[in-house]
Amino acid sequence: MAPYESDDSTTADETDDLRAGRRKAARYVVPVVVVGVAAATIGLVPAIADSGDPDLPEISAQQLIEKIAESDVQQLSGTVRISTDLGLPDLGGLESSLASGAMESGDGSSADPSAKLTELVSGTHTLRVAADGPDRQKLSLLENAAEYSLIHNGKDVWGYDSASNEVFHGTAEESAEQQKEVPATPKDLTEEALKSVDDTTSVTVDGTAQVAGRDAYRLLIKPKQSGTTVGAITVAVDAKTGMPLKFTLTPSSGGAAVVDAGFTQVSFAKPAASTFEFTPPKGAKVTEEGEVAPEEEHTHEPAKPEGEPQVIGEGWNSVAVLDTGGEGIPSGSEVGGDLGGFMDSLGDKVKGRFGEGTVFKTRLVNALITDDGKVYVGAVTKDALVKAANAG
Repeated sequence: MAPYESDDSTTADETDDLRAGRRKAARYVVPVVVVGVAAATIGLVPAIADSGDPDLPEISAQQLIEKIAESDVQQLSGTVRISTDLGLPDLGGLESSLASGAMESGDGSSADPSAKLTELVSGTHTLRVAADGPDRQKLSLLENAAEYSLIHNGKDVWGYDSASNEVFHGTAEESAEQQKEVPATPKDLTEEALKSVDDTTSVTVDGTAQVAGRDAYRLLIKPKQSGTTVGAITVAVDAKTGMPLKFTLTPSSGGAAVVDAGFTQVSFAKPAASTFEFTPPKGAKVTEEGEVAPEEEHTHEPAKPEGEPQVIGEGWNSVAVLDTGGEGIPSGSEVGGDLGGFMDSLGDKVKGRFGEGTVFKTRLVNALITDDGKVYVGAVTKDALVKAANAG
């Protein structure tokens, strides 16, 4: 996302960490999965209205950052409310038609977490979460008359969609290998933030709050640069444990928060062991991780970026550049149908010294895909992307 800091000093090691963090993050930011990046961000941190401003001892921004870094919460359970407004167009029947088409062709499973959790990219959702150390976690997405659960217990990872009675089964080792660079908890997000320290960010303590019945400090993170889509980030940090309880990201364009996510109820008691037990229900369709439908085996895969991406600019205005080695994204008229209309609604055609391309936009992450297959992506404005492409 963007850098954070507590003061204006940066060591060489911190700078190296910052660059490495950007390179890792850029691997996940390709034009077609801007939505997925946003969904990952949502899953990182738990949002709910504050109640009262508790009287807590004064603390500096540096001390609060250290408190977060030292937090070692291993056991918890609670309810999380997530609201997301990326400014994406209404998918209408596109989402359901694509999903039903995939199911009819035998592709994947409705219980596959990589697909299911992208629902968090828009609207408001309620989650139940539980954790007991690094080997046991559970997340349940509550839906109308249905529930989706993702369970990690030892070496097993289970996904269960009660609406379709489908089960996804994988191993913790395989899942960790695929997602090892994607933060998955509030603490993960904070650790990544602490690596990204430079003088382009202002970090202050902005009073106190009460979240989910717990006293908390507010950490306010604001970019010093113009041209970024990020206005400010506010994190409510539990005064006792140092764990982030609430995360709010507001865009530089103003209006509603892009992401407002946090605990409405939380307990740090050890969850019952039965919380993490799972046996596929009778009659459920079980899909093992890595299974591929026969008709998919020879499917042509789009070109993928090779090597480490180049980074143009610094701080919040950093733009990652990837060369897919292929052609640009086809226009909506070339694709046709609902998908073509959706692509056109996301993209703006642009020209510059780099040639021609399309900017795919949200209120947070924007990506410019040139007609010769280069990708410029970052939490920056359309003009900043065009400027970066011209410089590149």
